[in-house]
Amino acid sequence: MSYTRQDVIVSRDCPAVTVPYGSAVTIEKGCEATITQQLGGTYTVMVQGNLYRVEGVDGDALGFEPTEAVKHMHDGPVTAQAVEDASWSMLATCFDPEIPVDIVNLGLVYSCKVTELDHERYRVDVNMTLTAPGCGMGTMIADEARDKILSIHGVDEAKVDLVWDPPWSREMISEPARLQLGLM
Repeated sequence: MSYTRQDVIVSRDCPAVTVPYGSAVTIEKGCEATITQQLGGTYTVMVQGNLYRVEGVDGDALGFEPTEAVKHMHDGPVTAQAVEDASWSMLATCFDPEIPVDIVNLGLVYSCKVTELDHERYRVDVNMTLTAPGCGMGTMIADEARDKILSIHGVDEAKVDLVWDPPWSREMISEPARLQLGLM
């Protein structure tokens, strides 16, 4: 994980998403980019004053090894508790591209419910919110959370719903995250 800025030259045309609007774009080969955040397997880059999110699989365009999604394996048996613990851990690897704090510590995840479907097969339902209802990155963050939960061994189904009640407020941010963000 990195919070330090790093300047790079984009080595190939690179798919990206605009922040905060969530529109797909291509960052062209040869562009100068400043990496502003490298967290949760994604990169936030600034190109000509605009922010973009680049997925880890395209890290080579920024001079890094590309990263693939990793399947989460349990240390012990696949139980509802093990799946819930793994789900919270995976949710803590999801980041808003503008804020260097994961969605769990930002207080965006309201619930994570695990239901057994069959022997060692589970469904995970998550309710989460966003810092602002109009955030264009909302569905992308929710999709990332769902995909990471589906990477957990034993999870066959996952649903992440964006909810607005109760409304998010700064008081929901964990104490360590408030400290990190300079809000204390």
